[in-house]
Amino acid sequence: MTVDTRIDTPLTIAGRTYHSRLLVGTGKYRDFDEASRSIEASGAEIVTVAVRRSNLGQNPDEPNLLDIISPDRYTILPNTAGCYNAKDAVRTCQLARELLDGHNLVKLEVLGDEKTLYPNVIETLKAARTLLDDGFDVMVYTSDDPIVAQELESMGCCAVMPLGSLIGSGHGLLNPHSLSLIIENAGVPILVDAGIGTASDAALAMELGCDGVLMNSAIAHARQPVVMAGAMKKAIEAGREAYLAERMPRKTYANASSPSEGLITR
Repeated sequence: MTVDTRIDTPLTIAGRTYHSRLLVGTGKYRDFDEASRSIEASGAEIVTVAVRRSNLGQNPDEPNLLDIISPDRYTILPNTAGCYNAKDAVRTCQLARELLDGHNLVKLEVLGDEKTLYPNVIETLKAARTLLDDGFDVMVYTSDDPIVAQELESMGCCAVMPLGSLIGSGHGLLNPHSLSLIIENAGVPILVDAGIGTASDAALAMELGCDGVLMNSAIAHARQPVVMAGAMKKAIEAGREAYLAERMPRKTYANASSPSEGLITR
């Protein structure tokens, strides 16, 4: 009898359950129409927004991003993209909470430099502590360091989001082993954030056991973003199913698919 060793459970973040494990951003599209159609095709339920770069109502004379991603339909995930210290990141989250009528779920990212956009772990930890003490539910972008990931979880972050590779690079998962170590020891959702380039990258992240993937550039910079969004949706689903099914063991030598017993030798 086959025993199911992996049972699927829904993605739950800060007490809310989601059917889709694909999270998407809103930047870098040609226009709002392309962004709207791509988000629709992705099937995503969580949409992240760069508060410092997007209008959520703070500029009344400009198009409001919430007109295409209604909070009635999507979970809006304000992020602190463009922040290089804890103070700015905390202030940005507080602004988002005011603009979104008390919304507490945020994506924290504190960057180290403009060239790599690598996370500044020291400032990230500082900002996370302040935000948690202020009642925020914090999803946090970080390096692929298992020790840092565990510290962020211990502090109370509701999801840890290690990079696959540099933001917007499209290099995919450069260190799957570190990601596996993070996943193995995690008690909160682990979502790959940054570096995804194409559907196979997303599928690999899910096959490793990640709970979800967040992406923006991989869809927005594709020649046909709407088509790529659909591909990413399928990749996430296929990768999750492959993880649950558990892949065949790797072997050094060939192993024939057909049994050797009973062969006709003449």
